[in-house]
Amino acid sequence: MQLISYEEFERVDLRSATIVQVEEFPRAKKPSFKVWADFGPEIGILQTSAQVTVHYTIKTLIGKRIIGCVNLGEKNIAGFLSQFLLVGFSDSNGGVLLAAADPRVENGEKLY
Repeated sequence: MQLISYEEFERVDLRSATIVQVEEFPRAKKPSFKVWADFGPEIGILQTSAQVTVHYTIKTLIGKRIIGCVNLGEKNIAGFLSQFLLVGFSDSNGGVLLAAADPRVENGEKLY
């Protein structure tokens, strides 16, 4: 475990969101979806590529409450612009299980 200061942690901007659109992403090297999430009125809808195909389908992702890091900058993934990092945990086989926001938390709220 590597220790960081509280000030460093404060710079990580983790926000609550709701997934509003999901598409297959056949151009990605590893099985992935294109995901669009609503981060509320201040940030709006951002898109990302997510390797979450082991435990989720397009249908189960729509409407899911998630947590995303919104201040890492943009990254081009196989011609698709990723604007946030969708966060989760690996299972024992490496499949991703998404970290989720409580439904009572409004889109765009910062995690402290």
